[in-house]
Amino acid sequence: MPEYRRVYVEGGTYFITMVTYHRQPIFHDPEAGSILRNAWNNVTQRFPFNTDAFCLLPDHIHTLITLPDGDANYSMRIREIKRIFTRFYRIENPIQLPRSTSRILKHEATIWQRRFWEHTILDEDDFNHHIDYIHYNPVKHGLVKKVIDWPWSSFHHYVKLGYYDKNWGGSYSNPINPNKYGDV
Repeated sequence: MPEYRRVYVEGGTYFITMVTYHRQPIFHDPEAGSILRNAWNNVTQRFPFNTDAFCLLPDHIHTLITLPDGDANYSMRIREIKRIFTRFYRIENPIQLPRSTSRILKHEATIWQRRFWEHTILDEDDFNHHIDYIHYNPVKHGLVKKVIDWPWSSFHHYVKLGYYDKNWGGSYSNPINPNKYGDV
């Protein structure tokens, strides 16, 4: 089994990607988005962190989070978000994909892929690049032609703040290299 080495920086900022099991498009269902929002808020209240950017897609989530000074435990927060979401999602959606023997032994549902992907943000340019990546992702995946058309994103908040023009990221003006990070 491969060894996963994560970087933990107290008060750090992290780009996180969480993917559904077998890329099930569970977030097409607005109720799933509501359950996720409640789980996210629950964890944020109990274990504070700042959500700097966010995009919810049908089968995955991209986010940038910043932890408080003296705290580096983003893994626990992601685990808790997944756990709470799974608990309440299963109540609303009791039918799931069949579980492998390994998932049965580990008491895992077929909601999320194991683990998550993270990148520790290195500097302001890295931070800005990842915010762009997060907001452009629905266009990259062909879900909309313009970033502004995707409602489940922090892009709209950044437009209100004046960080982006509302026409940023249209299908003909790709502002970033969307393939730099592969097919997430």
